Amino acid sequence: MHPAIPAATLILLRDRPGQPPEIPMVGRGAHLKFAANRMVFPGGRVDDDDRITAQRAELLTDGPEIEADDLAHRIAAIRETVEEIGLAPGIEGIGDVAQLSAVRAALHAGETLSSILARMGLRIDPHGLHPFARWRPDHELSRRFDTRFYIARAPDLGEAMADGIECSHCEWATAQEHIEAGGLIFPTLRNLERLRQIEHYEHAVAFVQRYPIVTVTPWSEDHEGHRWLHIPENLGYPVTRQRLDAVDRDSDPTRPSRGRVPG
Repeated sequence: MHPAIPAATLILLRDRPGQPPEIPMVGRGAHLKFAANRMVFPGGRVDDDDRITAQRAELLTDGPEIEADDLAHRIAAIRETVEEIGLAPGIEGIGDVAQLSAVRAALHAGETLSSILARMGLRIDPHGLHPFARWRPDHELSRRFDTRFYIARAPDLGEAMADGIECSHCEWATAQEHIEAGGLIFPTLRNLERLRQIEHYEHAVAFVQRYPIVTVTPWSEDHEGHRWLHIPENLGYPVTRQRLDAVDRDSDPTRPSRGRVPG
Protein backbone atom coordinates (compact mmCIF):
# COMPACT_ATOMS: atom_id res chain seq x y z
CA MET A 1 0.00 0.00 0.00
CA HIS A 2 1.26 3.48 -0.89
CA PRO A 3 2.23 6.04 1.81
CA ALA A 4 -0.59 8.29 3.02
CA ILE A 5 -0.73 11.62 4.85
CA PRO A 6 -2.37 11.49 8.33
CA ALA A 7 -5.42 13.77 8.37
CA ALA A 8 -8.53 14.47 10.42
CA THR A 9 -11.93 15.92 9.64
CA LEU A 10 -14.84 17.02 11.83
CA ILE A 11 -18.54 16.57 11.18
CA LEU A 12 -20.54 19.05 13.25
CA LEU A 13 -24.20 18.33 13.90
CA ARG A 14 -26.67 21.14 14.65
CA ASP A 15 -29.91 19.71 16.02
CA ARG A 16 -33.32 21.02 14.95
CA PRO A 17 -36.60 19.94 16.60
CA GLY A 18 -38.31 17.26 14.56
CA GLN A 19 -35.92 17.60 11.63
CA PRO A 20 -32.60 16.03 10.60
CA PRO A 21 -29.51 17.83 11.91
CA GLU A 22 -27.69 20.38 9.76
CA ILE A 23 -24.01 19.88 8.91
CA PRO A 24 -21.54 22.55 7.75
CA MET A 25 -19.48 21.78 4.67
CA VAL A 26 -16.95 23.91 2.86
CA GLY A 27 -16.17 24.43 -0.81
CA ARG A 28 -12.47 23.90 -1.43
CA GLY A 29 -10.68 26.46 -3.56
CA ALA A 30 -10.03 25.83 -7.25
CA HIS A 31 -6.28 26.35 -6.68
CA LEU A 32 -5.88 23.40 -4.29
CA LYS A 33 -4.21 20.16 -5.36
CA PHE A 34 -6.64 17.91 -3.51
CA ALA A 35 -10.43 17.97 -3.96
CA ALA A 36 -10.41 21.31 -5.79
CA ASN A 37 -13.93 22.73 -6.20
CA ARG A 38 -15.40 19.90 -4.11
CA MET A 39 -17.52 20.14 -0.97
CA VAL A 40 -15.90 18.58 2.11
CA PHE A 41 -16.14 18.57 5.88
CA PRO A 42 -13.71 20.90 7.67
CA GLY A 43 -10.37 19.20 8.19
CA GLY A 44 -6.79 18.73 7.10
CA ARG A 45 -3.49 17.08 7.81
CA VAL A 46 -2.15 16.41 11.31
CA ASP A 47 0.83 18.66 12.00
CA ASP A 48 3.73 18.41 14.47
CA ASP A 49 2.15 20.84 16.93
CA ASP A 50 -1.01 18.74 17.13
CA ARG A 51 1.15 15.90 18.44
CA ILE A 52 2.98 18.26 20.79
CA THR A 53 -0.33 19.57 22.16
CA ALA A 54 -1.48 16.00 22.74
CA GLN A 55 1.50 15.48 25.05
CA ARG A 56 0.95 18.61 27.17
CA ALA A 57 -1.43 17.64 29.97
CA GLU A 58 -1.81 21.26 31.13
CA LEU A 59 -3.44 22.13 27.80
CA LEU A 60 -6.00 19.31 28.03
CA THR A 61 -9.12 18.84 30.15
CA ASP A 62 -9.40 15.86 32.47
CA GLY A 63 -11.24 12.80 31.28
CA PRO A 64 -10.86 9.22 30.10
CA GLU A 65 -7.49 8.48 28.55
CA ILE A 66 -7.34 8.69 24.75
CA GLU A 67 -4.66 6.89 22.75
CA ALA A 68 -1.93 9.36 21.72
CA ASP A 69 -2.38 9.15 17.93
CA ASP A 70 -6.17 9.38 18.21
CA LEU A 71 -5.78 12.41 20.50
CA ALA A 72 -3.47 14.18 18.03
CA HIS A 73 -6.02 13.58 15.26
CA ARG A 74 -8.84 15.01 17.40
CA ILE A 75 -6.75 18.10 18.09
CA ALA A 76 -6.03 18.47 14.37
CA ALA A 77 -9.76 18.23 13.61
CA ILE A 78 -10.51 20.97 16.15
CA ARG A 79 -7.72 23.24 14.89
CA GLU A 80 -8.68 22.84 11.24
CA THR A 81 -12.32 23.60 12.07
CA VAL A 82 -11.31 26.86 13.78
CA GLU A 83 -9.10 27.79 10.83
CA GLU A 84 -11.55 26.92 8.07
CA ILE A 85 -14.96 27.96 9.42
CA GLY A 86 -14.28 29.89 12.64
CA LEU A 87 -16.07 27.56 15.07
CA ALA A 88 -14.22 26.08 18.05
CA PRO A 89 -15.75 22.80 19.20
CA GLY A 90 -13.57 21.22 21.84
CA ILE A 91 -11.80 24.37 23.05
CA GLU A 92 -12.72 25.14 26.65
CA GLY A 93 -12.56 28.67 28.05
CA ILE A 94 -13.39 30.86 25.04
CA GLY A 95 -15.63 33.54 26.52
CA ASP A 96 -16.98 35.47 23.55
CA VAL A 97 -16.89 35.89 19.79
CA ALA A 98 -14.04 38.39 19.98
CA GLN A 99 -11.79 35.87 21.69
CA LEU A 100 -12.86 33.17 19.23
CA SER A 101 -11.93 35.49 16.37
CA ALA A 102 -8.58 36.18 18.01
CA VAL A 103 -7.82 32.45 18.19
CA ARG A 104 -8.64 32.05 14.51
CA ALA A 105 -6.60 35.10 13.51
CA ALA A 106 -3.59 33.85 15.46
CA LEU A 107 -3.76 30.47 13.71
CA HIS A 108 -3.97 32.16 10.32
CA ALA A 109 -0.97 34.30 11.27
CA GLY A 110 1.07 31.16 11.86
CA GLU A 111 1.04 30.87 15.65
CA THR A 112 0.82 27.29 16.86
CA LEU A 113 -2.29 26.08 18.64
CA SER A 114 -0.30 25.03 21.70
CA SER A 115 1.12 28.56 22.02
CA ILE A 116 -2.33 30.14 21.63
CA LEU A 117 -3.85 27.88 24.26
CA ALA A 118 -1.07 28.61 26.76
CA ARG A 119 -1.14 32.36 26.11
CA MET A 120 -4.93 32.67 26.42
CA GLY A 121 -5.42 30.19 29.25
CA LEU A 122 -7.54 27.83 27.12
CA ARG A 123 -7.68 24.03 27.06
CA ILE A 124 -8.63 21.34 24.59
CA ASP A 125 -11.53 19.06 25.54
CA PRO A 126 -11.20 16.13 23.10
CA HIS A 127 -13.93 14.03 24.71
CA GLY A 128 -16.76 15.73 22.84
CA LEU A 129 -15.41 14.34 19.58
CA HIS A 130 -16.46 10.81 18.72
CA PRO A 131 -14.76 8.61 16.11
CA PHE A 132 -17.07 8.16 13.13
CA ALA A 133 -14.97 6.56 10.38
CA ARG A 134 -11.49 6.16 8.94
CA TRP A 135 -10.78 6.19 5.21
CA ARG A 136 -7.53 5.51 3.40
CA PRO A 137 -8.04 5.41 -0.41
CA ASP A 138 -5.09 3.92 -2.28
CA HIS A 139 -5.67 4.99 -5.89
CA GLU A 140 -3.24 6.88 -8.13
CA LEU A 141 -5.34 9.89 -9.07
CA SER A 142 -4.61 12.32 -6.23
CA ARG A 143 -2.83 12.79 -2.96
CA ARG A 144 -3.52 9.96 -0.55
CA PHE A 145 -4.80 10.78 2.92
CA ASP A 146 -5.38 8.47 5.86
CA THR A 147 -8.29 10.44 7.29
CA ARG A 148 -10.05 9.95 10.61
CA PHE A 149 -13.59 11.34 10.71
CA TYR A 150 -15.09 12.57 13.97
CA ILE A 151 -18.53 13.84 14.95
CA ALA A 152 -19.29 16.56 17.50
CA ARG A 153 -22.14 18.80 18.51
CA ALA A 154 -22.02 22.18 16.73
CA PRO A 155 -21.05 24.88 19.25
CA ASP A 156 -23.41 27.77 19.96
CA LEU A 157 -20.65 30.40 20.02
CA GLY A 158 -19.73 31.94 16.68
CA GLU A 159 -20.97 31.85 13.11
CA ALA A 160 -19.51 29.49 10.52
CA MET A 161 -17.70 31.49 7.83
CA ALA A 162 -15.22 30.18 5.28
CA ASP A 163 -11.65 31.41 5.57
CA GLY A 164 -11.51 32.52 1.91
CA ILE A 165 -8.13 30.84 1.53
CA GLU A 166 -8.52 27.07 1.40
CA CYS A 167 -12.31 27.32 1.55
CA SER A 168 -14.33 29.52 -0.78
CA HIS A 169 -17.67 29.23 1.02
CA CYS A 170 -19.51 27.37 3.78
CA GLU A 171 -22.95 25.78 3.64
CA TRP A 172 -25.18 24.42 6.41
CA ALA A 173 -27.55 21.72 5.15
CA THR A 174 -28.84 18.27 6.01
CA ALA A 175 -26.97 15.23 4.77
CA GLN A 176 -29.67 14.64 2.17
CA GLU A 177 -29.50 18.24 0.94
CA HIS A 178 -25.71 18.05 0.59
CA ILE A 179 -26.07 14.83 -1.40
CA GLU A 180 -28.65 16.35 -3.73
CA ALA A 181 -26.49 19.44 -4.30
CA GLY A 182 -23.54 17.33 -5.48
CA GLY A 183 -19.87 18.26 -5.82
CA LEU A 184 -18.76 15.31 -3.66
CA ILE A 185 -15.86 12.91 -3.95
CA PHE A 186 -16.47 9.24 -3.24
CA PRO A 187 -15.58 9.12 0.51
CA THR A 188 -17.59 12.27 1.27
CA LEU A 189 -20.66 10.96 -0.55
CA ARG A 190 -20.54 7.60 1.23
CA ASN A 191 -20.20 9.26 4.65
CA LEU A 192 -23.09 11.64 3.94
CA GLU A 193 -25.23 8.63 3.03
CA ARG A 194 -24.27 7.15 6.39
CA LEU A 195 -25.13 10.44 8.12
CA ARG A 196 -28.50 10.53 6.34
CA GLN A 197 -29.60 7.83 8.79
CA ILE A 198 -28.95 10.11 11.81
CA GLU A 199 -31.93 11.76 13.51
CA HIS A 200 -30.06 14.00 16.00
CA TYR A 201 -26.70 14.33 17.77
CA GLU A 202 -27.33 11.80 20.56
CA HIS A 203 -28.58 9.33 17.96
CA ALA A 204 -25.30 9.86 16.07
CA VAL A 205 -23.24 9.04 19.18
CA ALA A 206 -25.23 5.84 19.73
CA PHE A 207 -24.99 4.98 16.03
CA VAL A 208 -21.19 5.13 15.85
CA GLN A 209 -20.83 3.00 18.96
CA ARG A 210 -22.54 0.15 17.08
CA TYR A 211 -19.71 -0.15 14.55
CA PRO A 212 -15.95 -0.68 14.90
CA ILE A 213 -13.63 1.91 13.40
CA VAL A 214 -12.19 -0.06 10.50
CA THR A 215 -9.99 1.63 7.91
CA VAL A 216 -11.94 1.78 4.65
CA THR A 217 -9.84 1.31 1.52
CA PRO A 218 -12.12 1.08 -1.54
CA TRP A 219 -11.38 -1.56 -4.16
CA SER A 220 -12.67 -2.15 -7.67
CA GLU A 221 -14.28 -5.24 -9.20
CA ASP A 222 -15.93 -6.11 -12.51
CA HIS A 223 -19.68 -6.87 -12.45
CA GLU A 224 -22.20 -7.10 -15.26
CA GLY A 225 -19.80 -5.63 -17.80
CA HIS A 226 -18.83 -2.63 -15.68
CA ARG A 227 -16.11 -1.72 -13.19
CA TRP A 228 -17.45 -0.96 -9.68
CA LEU A 229 -15.81 0.69 -6.68
CA HIS A 230 -16.61 -1.15 -3.44
CA ILE A 231 -16.38 -0.59 0.32
CA PRO A 232 -17.12 -3.09 3.15
CA GLU A 233 -20.77 -3.94 3.77
CA ASN A 234 -20.77 -4.27 7.57
CA LEU A 235 -19.94 -0.74 8.72
CA GLY A 236 -23.30 1.00 8.54
CA TYR A 237 -23.00 2.40 5.00
CA PRO A 238 -26.29 2.03 3.11
CA VAL A 239 -24.51 2.22 -0.27
CA THR A 240 -21.39 0.09 -0.61
CA ARG A 241 -20.60 0.20 -4.32
CA GLN A 242 -20.78 2.61 -7.26
CA ARG A 243 -19.95 2.27 -10.92
CA LEU A 244 -16.41 3.52 -11.39
CA ASP A 245 -17.29 5.64 -14.41
CA ALA A 246 -19.76 7.58 -12.20
CA VAL A 247 -17.35 8.13 -9.31
CA ASP A 248 -15.79 11.55 -8.66
CA ARG A 249 -12.29 10.54 -7.61
CA ASP A 250 -10.73 14.02 -7.69
CA SER A 251 -9.25 13.49 -11.16
CA ASP A 252 -10.64 16.72 -12.66
CA PRO A 253 -9.59 19.90 -10.78
CA THR A 254 -11.43 22.07 -13.34
CA ARG A 255 -14.81 20.63 -12.39
CA PRO A 256 -16.98 23.54 -11.19
CA SER A 257 -18.16 23.67 -7.59
CA ARG A 258 -21.84 23.69 -6.69
CA GLY A 259 -21.61 27.49 -6.30
CA ARG A 260 -21.04 30.03 -3.59
CA VAL A 261 -23.66 30.13 -0.85
CA PRO A 262 -23.07 32.29 2.23
CA GLY A 263 -22.49 30.12 5.32
